[in-house]
Amino acid sequence: MGERAILNRVNKLKALEDQQKALESEIEAVKAEIKQDMEAKGQEEIKAGNFIVRWKKVIANRFDSKAFAKEHESLYSQYSKQTENRRFSIV
Repeated sequence: MGERAILNRVNKLKALEDQQKALESEIEAVKAEIKQDMEAKGQEEIKAGNFIVRWKKVIANRFDSKAFAKEHESLYSQYSKQTENRRFSIV
């Protein structure tokens, strides 16, 4: 593949990413409107046509690996494993 073909693909990719960002921003705005309406009504769940919309608090317990590594460095390193991956970027 020549440089011109790659440049065309990169330009297409950048345009698609811009569209994606715009859509994600619009999606978040609509979600915020729904959440604001639910909060104003004091509802965590509403029925809208065939859909049920829920906005509930969820409590989760997560392992704090940074704190564990700080307090138990040797044990943390004993159970840590190195991983490898490839990162795609355009700058």
